[in-house]
Amino acid sequence: MIRINLLPHREEAKKAKREQFYVLTGLVSVLAALIVFAIYTLIDGQISLQAGNNDFLKQEIAVLDKQLDQIKRLKEQTQALLSRKQVIENLQRDRGETVYLLSEMVKQVPEGVYIRTLKQESLKVSLTGYAQSNARVSALMRNIDASPWLEKPQLIEVKAGVLNGRRINEFSMTFELTRAKSDDVKAGKAAK
Repeated sequence: MIRINLLPHREEAKKAKREQFYVLTGLVSVLAALIVFAIYTLIDGQISLQAGNNDFLKQEIAVLDKQLDQIKRLKEQTQALLSRKQVIENLQRDRGETVYLLSEMVKQVPEGVYIRTLKQESLKVSLTGYAQSNARVSALMRNIDASPWLEKPQLIEVKAGVLNGRRINEFSMTFELTRAKSDDVKAGKAAK
């Protein structure tokens, strides 16, 4: 029988398998390193892209903040203009009140009543004067109450006094001026 020694062949096969294993391990290591590098590069690119987006958003937010400040200033200016407009409208509306007050006082003051002071603060009017009798002061209060432009007469004080040797009654009172309605003002103008 022929004897063949297979030991060197087995040794060579083992050596070849070992070399193949080392080569495959090296290739897998290189492939793993390439995959890790690719993933790292991809994540770094995404981070850079997101940082760029964040910077862009910060710039846009700064622009919008400036616009919001401008809008706030415009609102403040608009509010100031509206308040000025309201003041002007109130002045326009109230400018005829003094005329109505004096016109009504001429109509409503009865004979024998003399006005010493007439003071208007907004719609409240303070009046001091003297009359020949208490009845005339009462008549003045009734006339004021019946007037379409005057209301809420309140007698504050009546006291006896002497003026030029004549006995008089000094009085002070308050009443309110009724706000002119636009229809009343137009009707008053049309009547004249």
